[in-house]
Amino acid sequence: MAKAVAIMPGGFGTLDEFMEVVALVQTGKIRHKLPIFLFGGDYWGKIAEFEAMVEFGTIDLIDTDLFHIINSVDEALDWLNAELLEWALDHPGTGMTA
Repeated sequence: MAKAVAIMPGGFGTLDEFMEVVALVQTGKIRHKLPIFLFGGDYWGKIAEFEAMVEFGTIDLIDTDLFHIINSVDEALDWLNAELLEWALDHPGTGMTA
């Protein structure tokens, strides 16, 4: 029922939960639009380096678009509003509003 997921800097448990959500979206188990953002570019910019997985063929390049790194509350609000509005416009009658 969530409309978005915000992931804050954390340890292995946080990384595990992030991977679970991304895997559910990637495999289509979560079918609705679910914007996922990682809050804190200084932290996540170093942690969420998945280019090697693309190079080795374990994920597709498009999978790196399943989440977005955000640096501020204002940026998060702007990005979420744009993501949810785009989804609502593409799916009229769903009851979702941005």
